[in-house]
Amino acid sequence: MKPEAFIFDLDGVLTDTAEFHFIAWQAIARELGLDFNLEDNEALKGVDRAGSLQRILDKGGLSVSDQVFAQLLDKKNRHYLTLIQDISPDHLFDGVLACFTELKSLGIKIGLASASKNALLVLTGLGIREQFDFIGDAASVAHGKPAPDIFLSVAKGLNIKPELCIGIEDAVAGVSAIKAANMYAVGIGEPGVLTQADLVFASTAQLDIGKVLASVA
Repeated sequence: MKPEAFIFDLDGVLTDTAEFHFIAWQAIARELGLDFNLEDNEALKGVDRAGSLQRILDKGGLSVSDQVFAQLLDKKNRHYLTLIQDISPDHLFDGVLACFTELKSLGIKIGLASASKNALLVLTGLGIREQFDFIGDAASVAHGKPAPDIFLSVAKGLNIKPELCIGIEDAVAGVSAIKAANMYAVGIGEPGVLTQADLVFASTAQLDIGKVLASVA
């Protein structure tokens, strides 16, 4: 296999907006009379906005009308957007730019497969939007992670077969999505957690492109 594209997740791989999501989701949970802690927030990694709200409701044994559900999603998103207004290149993880430079020197395309509908805003704030050959639109796919839809849509957008793509994720749901898309999966985090990943690095700063390419040769 000679990989032709690396497809990155955003949150937890290129930057970390988990704290902003936590603050916004915690406010929604409190409005519903529910507790929401860091462990709850961790369980939402890789899950889209609607899926996250549904999990919060399920944990509290609550159900709401479609109208209220939509209102809660909008309120959470508006709060989150306020929080990330000050995101800048300083929030980019160490090693990201060097990784992109190496991939481009090798002629390997770069894609983004994020569950966030605010990905473009975050990428712009980070100053890396132009680094990508294709950016997946989470709003345009039928099913969020762990379904493979977003990774398959990015491969299609890059005009590259899925089996020639390498996906990089930090969440269990994301790694599952990569494998379901028939791609090689690189995990960022703990091997004991990302058990489906083909190769795992502790952090993006430790992501070794040469090692990844050698492992699929």
